[in-house]
Amino acid sequence: MTEICRKIHVIGINSYKFEDLPLKLQNLFIETLNVAVPISYYEKIKSWGEKNLEQKKSFFASKSNRALLNWLRSQKNDVILISRGDPLWFGIGRILLENFSKNELRFYPSNTCIQLAFSKLKIPWQDVINVSIHGRDSTKLVEALKVKPSSLAIITDSSNKSLEIIQKNLSELNLVDFYDFWICEEIGFDNENIRKLNLKKTLPTDISSLNIAVLTKKKKVYSNNNLPLLGISDIIFKTFEDRPNLLTKRDVRIQILADLELPKNGVIWDIGAGCGSIGLEALRLRPDLNLFCIDKRIGSKELILENSETLGVKPKFIFEDDINNILNLRDFNSFEKPDRLVIGGCDKDTKIKIINKMAELMGVGGIVVIPIIDIQTIKELKEELEQKNFETTLNLIQTYKSLSIAEGMRLEPNNPVFILKGKK
Repeated sequence: MTEICRKIHVIGINSYKFEDLPLKLQNLFIETLNVAVPISYYEKIKSWGEKNLEQKKSFFASKSNRALLNWLRSQKNDVILISRGDPLWFGIGRILLENFSKNELRFYPSNTCIQLAFSKLKIPWQDVINVSIHGRDSTKLVEALKVKPSSLAIITDSSNKSLEIIQKNLSELNLVDFYDFWICEEIGFDNENIRKLNLKKTLPTDISSLNIAVLTKKKKVYSNNNLPLLGISDIIFKTFEDRPNLLTKRDVRIQILADLELPKNGVIWDIGAGCGSIGLEALRLRPDLNLFCIDKRIGSKELILENSETLGVKPKFIFEDDINNILNLRDFNSFEKPDRLVIGGCDKDTKIKIINKMAELMGVGGIVVIPIIDIQTIKELKEELEQKNFETTLNLIQTYKSLSIAEGMRLEPNNPVFILKGKK
């Protein structure tokens, strides 16, 4: 097979000014006669040839489709393909590598639009999550938003109303008050414009089609005066930065609180409390309850205390320790006996141990609620409760949330959770 000697030089730009190219690339452009340019800025790049060159150039207006690939294959001599930023970062580079040999290709990246945007915003970007919805649906965007990263950069697409989709997805996921929403238009070019938009208002009509969106987490202090009595939004609870989903989601939390049949007075134990979402919301409903929170993760006590201040409630005790250690304490029987018990966040054997120990302490009418995601443990836990004279019920909580997409709407499932309840 004859080796192809010609080269495809893929040049990333962040300016329409010829003089902003490095000298090496200026010379390469002068020497190369055939140039492909995206149609959106075809006239601007074509003007380079008119101003700087003696030899007449041949320009190809590219729509980054199969016609471009056919044009590139038809060229016998070296060609230049103009691109934005880094061609190998959500750009034309991937498609070129799928259709041409690596020996044919030469890449000359410029700064990405994300680099430029964060430099203008003066925000570190080493931890930013990058998502493209240019020519794609918003599935990856929704997945990223659910993790609630500290900053998120989104490559948009003017043809599918992606800014409106981002706005709707943030509203549907209850994240409108969680992020600042920046629009960076024509970043790095003469008409560059960066502005922060209010997600609760209609988007401006004068936004350039050449834009990216940047979401940055707000530093917001929530007041308990504005919180609902029941069904507090997940974003109100502070969680571990590296485990943002370590809390019982709102829809499941509401059902657990209902199943607990919270008394006006008494003691509730929340084992595997995480950020404290279940127990703390229980205190908002029944302020006279005594709450014991137990979680073995380092930092959980401080996290629960912060969330308790936000909700305006106060647990009686917070144990940052393994429940097994607490159950083995010599003075364990001197602890206040639970009237209500939530068991989460531990393995099956530990759950069984807790049931055995607590069954001796709980009186008639005491209630145990266990959220379960591992279906294989249900049978044993249910039988264990029944052997200890608990009447059991089992419910499956499966909820869906509507999310906007370019074609309209789809339903996004939340993880199913089984709720096992035992009443003595």
